[in-house]
This record gives sequence, C-alpha cells and structure tokens, in this order.
Amino acid sequence: MLDLGFVSAVMAEKSFEEVITFASENRFKCVEIMCWPRGKAERRYAGVTHINVDELDDRKTGEIKNFLREKGVYISSLGYYPNALDPDLKTAETAFEHIRKVIEASAKLEIGTMTTFIGRDPSRTVEDNLAMFREKWPPVIAYAEKMGINIGIENCPMIFTRDEWPGGKNLATTPDIWDKMFNIIPNANFGLNYDPSHFIWQHMDEVQPIYDFKDRLHHIHLKDVKIHRDKLNRFGIMGYPNQYHSPKIPGLGDVRWSYFFSALTDVGYRGPCCVEVEDRSFEGSDESVKTSLLQSRNYLNQFFIL
Repeated sequence: MLDLGFVSAVMAEKSFEEVITFASENRFKCVEIMCWPRGKAERRYAGVTHINVDELDDRKTGEIKNFLREKGVYISSLGYYPNALDPDLKTAETAFEHIRKVIEASAKLEIGTMTTFIGRDPSRTVEDNLAMFREKWPPVIAYAEKMGINIGIENCPMIFTRDEWPGGKNLATTPDIWDKMFNIIPNANFGLNYDPSHFIWQHMDEVQPIYDFKDRLHHIHLKDVKIHRDKLNRFGIMGYPNQYHSPKIPGLGDVRWSYFFSALTDVGYRGPCCVEVEDRSFEGSDESVKTSLLQSRNYLNQFFIL
C-alpha cells in the first residue's frame, strides 16, 4: 500500500547514516534524501546534502545500498530543488548540470525517482516561461527516461516573499500549467511530486488533482498549512503569502487528510508519501525536530500500516 517516509532536509545537521537510523528506529519505511551541491544555501531547508553525488563512486554506492538493507529503509527519491530557469543563465545551467548528476546518482543507487522544481524567471509571464521550459527541459526528461528515472516536480510556487515577486521561482503551480507542460513533454516518466499544502493557501481544491493527474503521481509530499484568516483579511490574497499562512506538520493545518488519502487509494497510488517539515513551531532544537516527525507519524498512522 502506501509507504510513510520523510524529507531529510529537516535533519540538515545529521549525517546520512543518522537520518536512516532514525527512520529505521521509528517505523518510517523510506526517506527522500537531499542531494544539494556543497555550498551556502539560498533559503531555508535548501543546501542540504545527505548524499554528495559528486563523490558517489562504486565503493560509496555499495556502502549506501548495504546500509539501507541493514536498516530496512529505502530511499524514495533523491531531491534537489533549484531554480533551473533562473534569469541568470550561468545559475540556470549550473542547476541543470547538477540535476543531471542527481539523475545519474538515482540510476546508480537504483532508486527510480528524482524530485525537483521546474524553476521560473519571476519577472516574466507564464507564457514566456513555458517557452523557456519547452527549450530547456525536454532533453533532461529524455535523459532521465534513458536512465530509467522518473522526475517528480513539486508544485510549490516559490512566491512567498518580496525577493520572489511577482511570478515566483517555480512554474509548475496549477493544473492548467501542468496540462501545458505535459502536452509539451508527454513522456510518462515526467510527473508530479504532489504537495497538497500549496493548493490550500492558493485557495484551490487540494484533492481533485489526485484524480485528474493520477497517472502523473511519482512521489507525494505530506505537509500541512494553516491560513490565518485575520491576516488574510488584512493583507489580502495579493499580499505576500507568508503574511497570511504558515506551514504546519500534518494534522495541524487545513488540509483535508481523510479526503486526500481516500483519493490516493481511489486512484491506486502505491508508493512513498514523505512528511515535509517546515513548521517553525518545531525548530530550534534536535528534540523539536524529532518531535515534529514523530508527531506527524502518530497522526498519519491512521492512514498507513506501520
């Protein structure tokens, strides 16, 4: 059925071995492992490197596979979420170069899925960005297909603060845009890493896309979000989204989880569902981070066989 896991970014200070051991000891079946290039992060929860794909030789690959077998945990995907359509061409090409490396690492480790963003030039229209997408992304998806790897695109708009305004830094934000993307790239290995929380703060139905895009679901993120109605009434939907909403762990926000999991089972999804923690109420200490994952597990236990 469904496999419960978590996104490793929340355990940024831990080693790969510590992350997998925590998962094993606490009844998580899988982990989405972050594979950013080494260096300074540009935002919260970015820049986390639990597997360095630049150092993934045959010996390291064998060690990782053996450790996963020993702990009874699998990697649901390798994750890297840059802006691959950044207006700075050098930045964009660097992102694509690393995406290709993560695809190759996924094939080496026999994982099957790589998760990422499409990216976007926030100063240009959707139509302009779709034209760039048409130029830049088909060779990457074709390469992933050749390597036997699915690409799961997260639907986060990346439009939370002033520096991401007005268009955000990820194109793949709505069903209308998804349809256009999938018409441009019809390859079956090109799909979604679906996160329902981003539809909540956009005031959209977070369940219907599961039915409409059932054949494109390659990976699932489990994150909740809380709309602060008093703040929304003050700033309006045209304000910066961080002014009126907060990411929460599952069960503490506005996602209709029973409807969500009913839809997943209705469409026959069988695969990883990974808790993504970006809840500021659970930051500040190692104990708080672990609590966020364990509390999420306990709430979600009703939908999983752990």
